[in-house]
Amino acid sequence: MLENSNFKALEPLFKPRGIAVLGASESKYKIGYLQVQALLDGKFTGEIYPIHRSAEEIAGLKCYPTVEAIEGDVDLAIMCTGAEQIESGIIDCAKGGVKAIIIFAAGFSETGEEGDRQQKHLANLAKQYGIRIVGPNCVGLVNTSNGLIGTFSPAILSVPSDGKKGVGYVSQSGAFGVLTYMAAAQNGVLFNYFVSTGNEMESEFSDFVEYMIHDDDTQIISGYMEGAKNPKKLLELSREALKRKKPIILMKTGRSTAGSRAASSHTGSLAGADNIYDAFFRQTSIVRADDYDDIISFSKLFNPDRLPKGNNTVIVTSSGGRGINEADRCEAHGLNVIQLSDDTKSKIMESIPSFASATNPIDLTAAASVTNPELFIAPLKALLADPEVHNIIYTEFPFSWTAETPEVQEMIKLVNESDKFVCLTTFELEGMKYPPATPALVENGIPVLTGTLNPIRALSKLVNYSLAYDKQFEEEIQTEAFLTQDITEIFADQELLSEAQSGAILQAYGIPTTNRIIAMDVEAAKSIAEQVGYPVVMKVDSADIPHKTEADAIRLNLQSEEEVINAFNEIMHNAKQYNPTAVINGVSVQEMLEEGVEIIIGAQNDEVFGPVVMVGLGGIFVEVFKDVAFSVAPLSRRDALEMLEELKAKAVLDGARGRVKVDTEAIVDILLRVSELMMDQKDHIQELDINPVIVYEKGAKAADAMIALKSVAEKAKVGDLSDVQ
Repeated sequence: MLENSNFKALEPLFKPRGIAVLGASESKYKIGYLQVQALLDGKFTGEIYPIHRSAEEIAGLKCYPTVEAIEGDVDLAIMCTGAEQIESGIIDCAKGGVKAIIIFAAGFSETGEEGDRQQKHLANLAKQYGIRIVGPNCVGLVNTSNGLIGTFSPAILSVPSDGKKGVGYVSQSGAFGVLTYMAAAQNGVLFNYFVSTGNEMESEFSDFVEYMIHDDDTQIISGYMEGAKNPKKLLELSREALKRKKPIILMKTGRSTAGSRAASSHTGSLAGADNIYDAFFRQTSIVRADDYDDIISFSKLFNPDRLPKGNNTVIVTSSGGRGINEADRCEAHGLNVIQLSDDTKSKIMESIPSFASATNPIDLTAAASVTNPELFIAPLKALLADPEVHNIIYTEFPFSWTAETPEVQEMIKLVNESDKFVCLTTFELEGMKYPPATPALVENGIPVLTGTLNPIRALSKLVNYSLAYDKQFEEEIQTEAFLTQDITEIFADQELLSEAQSGAILQAYGIPTTNRIIAMDVEAAKSIAEQVGYPVVMKVDSADIPHKTEADAIRLNLQSEEEVINAFNEIMHNAKQYNPTAVINGVSVQEMLEEGVEIIIGAQNDEVFGPVVMVGLGGIFVEVFKDVAFSVAPLSRRDALEMLEELKAKAVLDGARGRVKVDTEAIVDILLRVSELMMDQKDHIQELDINPVIVYEKGAKAADAMIALKSVAEKAKVGDLSDVQ
């Protein structure tokens, strides 16, 4: 359970006994009148109190000069006033015992420094009086179960009021949220809660998510997010929601890289905000909606009592072309269009004409649509009996069938006796959106969606959610004390650490690195090379020269004393030429690692999520191929394994084309150690690159490392600070 949880404090906001409308107006064209009328039209079950200094009544309701003058219980106030009247309104509400306020007015933090100052002042005032706030700069809040239409937008009441209930929606965009509300209602999903968060002056996005998780009437929490203000709380909430089998599905905007800041390392340059949000959603099992239609489709498909058991999918169609098209969609979204067993195909062929096809997709041909609609039921028994089949998708359904049609009743009976996931999609045409039997099918747990809502993509997301739900109890994050020695002195008065210093940090956390010794002169270099053993690698060691390749200050595969002497002199000369003011610690002489698979392991201290760990294909082409995966620290072992599974290069790790399978457990171990390193040192380290890590059939070693401290990130230096041996 969340620490300091206070979701019950939002109860007066969603379920008030009485509502005061400040700024109520006698003019039918002003927000103050529209809001009063919306509460009346929505049939709000509590009392409505218009606040007006002189009017006796508005829309047939008695008016009051102040909130304090109201005799009844007022839990919620809706402010239809200008920004300059908000402070006095909060004070009036406090005197009247109001516990929650919705503020529509703009003109606060979105306008600049002065507006932000005023917003913080009002937030402190609300906190002083113990009042919860929605907004400012929002379009309001709706609870369809009690008629609380706390918004001035008339569009909310212009859509169907029936449809699937139990879906809450939280939006950081007012207008887009209203449009999504309308689209959902028009497609059979009526949000029981709608919240436009606005500037999130006092209550923020995750507060409303928390309330809905604990609300018995809510099965799904959905929303539109531009950025998480409290990702730690959202992480904790996601775990609670998963335990309760309440999916959170969010549309997070900002997939472009335009907002990515300049970075000091490979990790920093690849860790665009969207990559990290993707990782965060994957780790938390929050479903990421690609667009608003995913929220609608997912909500229609979700049934807590009938989740998909896997991704093996069968398509039943009366159009070969449509079946192939849907099969392509399934494969594109990770659903497995399986080959049916000979036994299942034989059983299906017993019930369909010889000219039809029992392969997957099952093509019943036009006969099913035109002359023999009973064929739509024919293959169902065999498919429901096949243990390899998880999901059955019908791409068409007879529009002549009603709830009373025997075939519809048979279908409902068969599906209810099975644990398979069955859904229907329609090819939307004018006047043919949903077949007449739809209400009966939906009521009995068989979702019906139009193809325009992209139900295949939503089904894929539902399958992934179902698998995550089953996995949730497999492993808890267990941290080990990997640090073996004090390293605080290394961070003193530093901006970038040299490779030797970075290597010392890694070694302190038990991360295997190459054997290296710093040589201050040629004689020392010769002696160290003999000690390390040929062949050796030599590199300049300087925090001021992170670009060793660019400075031509690295030499590989040195085989003799003569080559070591020449390399030392060349490296020192080139380094001084490259950066005359650089502090050079010497030349690092280290072992030349044998050939293996090169990967990169990195980390970044993200300004929103804190420490984030990365793994990917390593070497000099990491930013070319961008085959990387992220996870927010602290990592569990499962997080680390899932990061590897996400890589396109996973086949290389598994021994593609006759290569030896590498030691993935060694990679997992390094990822867990880097995770703890970043958590322990999050006040010091901004970015870390270990590139490459050479992975072998047994074991792995870091060949090069770079650590940038927080002061570097503030200066937003740009560049590639990693090299390859």
